[in-house]
Amino acid sequence: MARIVMKFGGTSMAGTERIRTVAKLVAREVANGNEVAVVVSAMAGETDRLVNFCREANPRYDPAEYDVVVAAGEQVTSGLLALTLQAMGTPARSWLGWQLPIRTEEAHARARIADIDTGALGASMAKGEVAVIPGFQGMMDDGRISTLGRGGSDTSAVAVAAALKADRCDIYTDVDGVYTTDPRIVARARKLDFVTYEEMLELASVGAKVLQTRSVGLAMKEGVRVQVLSSFVEGDEAPKKGTMIVSDEEIEEHQMERQLITGIAHDKNEAKVIVTRVPDKPGAVANIFGPLAAAGINVDMIIQNVGREKGETDVTFTVPAVDLLRSIDLLEAAKDKIGFNRIISDDKVAKISVVGVGMKSHAGVASTMFRALADRGINIQAISTSEIKVSVLIDEDETELAVRVLHTAYGLDAD
Repeated sequence: MARIVMKFGGTSMAGTERIRTVAKLVAREVANGNEVAVVVSAMAGETDRLVNFCREANPRYDPAEYDVVVAAGEQVTSGLLALTLQAMGTPARSWLGWQLPIRTEEAHARARIADIDTGALGASMAKGEVAVIPGFQGMMDDGRISTLGRGGSDTSAVAVAAALKADRCDIYTDVDGVYTTDPRIVARARKLDFVTYEEMLELASVGAKVLQTRSVGLAMKEGVRVQVLSSFVEGDEAPKKGTMIVSDEEIEEHQMERQLITGIAHDKNEAKVIVTRVPDKPGAVANIFGPLAAAGINVDMIIQNVGREKGETDVTFTVPAVDLLRSIDLLEAAKDKIGFNRIISDDKVAKISVVGVGMKSHAGVASTMFRALADRGINIQAISTSEIKVSVLIDEDETELAVRVLHTAYGLDAD
């Protein structure tokens, strides 16, 4: 007998028929003799609907009341799934975030999980009762409801799995695993049997939409084995085996020879900023990035260019596209302190990344990337690297071509 946490996203919970399919998947695990906890998201589109209600009610809404409203979507689906399981003869009950409780820290709308009390939850599961838990929500020290930020249900599921010391956390989505790249762009993309925590963390951070970045980081920290698989099955068919996200050590047990590159990711939600004719002196760059950091804006791909005039330099960097206008406003407000000439921006760019643990022990990964792009006339505007990742910034219109070229260059195409 195993203890399993199952998580279902918004598309999986989109209506009573989809919920009935989810209930069958849950009942299958119970019939196999497993103890099961289920974490659910709100129905697809429901959170956006609730957010819009908040904005219509009060554009300057109180974050505490905002959390009360937007947490309601998951409360509905957790109750509906429990009712559906009961109708199928499977014992089940819902547990809201404050009932466990799931205690959180920090601010409303972007809280972080501090602790989960699993005493009553574990006892209920041990009696054969399925625990249905709304994702995305918890309780702050003052007793008020909190939410974890968009995509927070993945983090809820991993946190519950860690607290319960579950054997596995299954994340059910509308895809059947993690692929070497987006199969909508590359038809010959391959589904991966195993991915390391490090690789998945990098893939999630550079554009892969399969899992929320925070959930992967938590899984790595707590050693939670995560499986990504699809809830879209026909009739009583069992879901196909998905992709396991595990430690390096577990992967080595299954694969003696690792592929050099695991996957290619792309992200069109980037914007490039060039701050021109910045004084080339100590502290100048700090004056640029200080206001951005204070505003919580993430900066990537920083390049300091040789200036056209002696004693001056141009600084190029990227920010999330949604933060572009705010970034420009912050820099303009600090213009006198920074001493730049003007700001040039471009939101028609894309970040392309190659990721793989194999980079740690093999040279020439970046060279292969640069040569493959050059051979197709794709210009690189900026570069950033980590131990297992190389990312480049290119023109947005060349995104799909670049992904296909690199997927072939690294030998990732399916046979």
